This record gives sequence, structure tokens and C-alpha cells, in this order.
Amino acid sequence: MSEEQFSNIAMIVLVGGLIVFMCFIIWDLGKKSGAGRFGTFVLFLALGVGVLGFVFKNALVEFFLLN
Repeated sequence: MSEEQFSNIAMIVLVGGLIVFMCFIIWDLGKKSGAGRFGTFVLFLALGVGVLGFVFKNALVEFFLLN
């Protein structure tokens, strides 16, 4: 396994783990603040947009690098 392959796999695994941990933090924040279902949904929507933007940006970069 080359260093580039290891870096790509590690990046996917570690960033994926970070995203899962951030989802847990958002859920815990909604639970501890007593936001209810709608408030927790708004938290996930507002704070999750940043995560989706990061994933979308990486997908676009990969798409344009392959073409």
C-alpha cells in the first residue's frame, strides 16, 4: 500500500468519524437544551448544512479532477 492510498483511506475514515461525532454533538445539544423535535431538526438542518457543503465540495473536486 502506497502512502497516497493510505492517506486517502485514512482521510475517508477519519473525516467520516468526525462527521458522525458532530452528529452526536448536535443531537446531544438538542437534548440538553430541551429543544424538542422541531428544535432538534432545526439544529441538524442549520449545523448540518456546513457538513453537507464540505462533502459536496469534495465530491465536486473529485468530479472535476477526473474529467
